[in-house]
Amino acid sequence: MGLKRLPRRTLERLVRTHLAPREDAEALLRYKRFRAARRRGYLTRGEFVEACRWKSPRPIHHVRSNTHHSVRAATEAVLATRDEAERLAALRKLEGVSVPMASAILTLLDPKRYGVIDIRVWQLLHSVGAVSENAKGVRFTVSQWLQFLGILRRLSSRLGTTARTVELTLFNVHTDRQEGRLYDTRVRRR
Repeated sequence: MGLKRLPRRTLERLVRTHLAPREDAEALLRYKRFRAARRRGYLTRGEFVEACRWKSPRPIHHVRSNTHHSVRAATEAVLATRDEAERLAALRKLEGVSVPMASAILTLLDPKRYGVIDIRVWQLLHSVGAVSENAKGVRFTVSQWLQFLGILRRLSSRLGTTARTVELTLFNVHTDRQEGRLYDTRVRRR
């Protein structure tokens, strides 16, 4: 699976040209619910499961094996630190939480500052030369997460939008330019 040739432009211009429209009403309601969790200082087990299901239902049986105590402890740690690597590490202690899943949880908690890292956005970033390793966009490292986060935040600042909007734009551009199938199942836009 590859991408159709992208026009020769900078990443910033590519994102600016294809900037995703505003989030739909359902997404905005979800962000509002998770804002309440951020104010509370932790996610409930139900909120945690909802966030994980939003990213991917595949590991949900692992996700559900987490107790409300473990979810609360991990998410309290996430919201108590400003260190991004520590946030990621706290979430990854939970069953079923990979780097992409952790990024989805963080995105729901704060879409202004976070976006979801996944195979599509990473492959697009790789194809335009914004990242140089992990061409397939699988098994992300903490270093790759931090690099991704830096790219999203720089672009969102320059374009006057949210990190989530930048990430969603990258996701949509990849979807539009994809040749062949990424997965065996039909991909839904999140």
